[in-house]
Amino acid sequence: MADNITIEEVKLKPKDFSSSQDVRWCPGCGDYSILAQIQRVSPELGIKKENYVWISGIGCSSRFPYYMDTFGMHGIHGRAAAIATGVKIQNPELSVWVATGDGDSLSIGGNHFIHACRRNIGLKIILFNNRIYGLTKGQYSPTSEKGKITKSSPYGSIDYPFNPTALAIGSDATFVARSIDRHPAHLKEMIRRAGKHSGTAFIEVYQNCNIFNDGAYFPLTDKETKSDTVLILEHDKPMVFGKENNKGIILDGFTPRVVSLTDGKHSLDDLWIHDEHDTHASRAHILTQFAEFEHLPTPIGVFRHIDKPSYEQDLHQQIKDVIKKEGEGKLKDLLFSGNTWEVN
Repeated sequence: MADNITIEEVKLKPKDFSSSQDVRWCPGCGDYSILAQIQRVSPELGIKKENYVWISGIGCSSRFPYYMDTFGMHGIHGRAAAIATGVKIQNPELSVWVATGDGDSLSIGGNHFIHACRRNIGLKIILFNNRIYGLTKGQYSPTSEKGKITKSSPYGSIDYPFNPTALAIGSDATFVARSIDRHPAHLKEMIRRAGKHSGTAFIEVYQNCNIFNDGAYFPLTDKETKSDTVLILEHDKPMVFGKENNKGIILDGFTPRVVSLTDGKHSLDDLWIHDEHDTHASRAHILTQFAEFEHLPTPIGVFRHIDKPSYEQDLHQQIKDVIKKEGEGKLKDLLFSGNTWEVN
């Protein structure tokens, strides 16, 4: 046998991440776009295929692990972040992704979601937000707008909705972004950037449910209106939008305002410069509130991107430090330490 045998690295392609399972979402569902972009990005991240893991909870989005030709688990309602946390802590070298919906992650799973963000666990959490319960046939969800008429709120929901990006920033997630299913190039870039982040990376994807909540984001996707209703955030660049880039955003104290760039009163130099690396979360939080006001455009892009040690890094370093100081422990010693007694 030759001594100098070399094995060429296999160059992965999007089709290598497509499973043999039939994709069973409704025709026209926005989930197809998310799946396509993730399959396109996965070969580009320089991660071994066997190191990918997809975890999900319950909902239309949670079928995702079946459609990715990777390791994965279809979990239980709301527990995707908890299961993914265990996988990542035990195997820090794995790239652990979570597919979840607005109902799955923000209702019963809300506690797990905020603590994953708080701990900065190295998970990539993709939230499919269609503002409705799709799998269970059209009840209002934690992100449905107040007054939403659904099968479970026939006279209009009286709940105030969650703002997922605001919740993630408030929970101190280190990478927070938003995209739209019908902006595939933008969505792909957000997924790529999340895949390279070492801490908690959260992406809210506005996703259309054409069966139970069709047109929820129509103003943001229709070619006639999207230029005036969507603000694309770019680091270190002024906030400009409009069909002819003729509008901008200024920050008046803590109040964002839309100004014209053609009336001679304001120029690019006056506009708010986006800083996704701002260590203070206050300005990122202001951006999350834009979508609540009709006169402001809805931001998409990276709201915040900061670096700090991840939970699993600190945990495994702590274990190494304790072993170095105390030596290898024994399970028997642990079990019989502290208060023990015999029952005769």
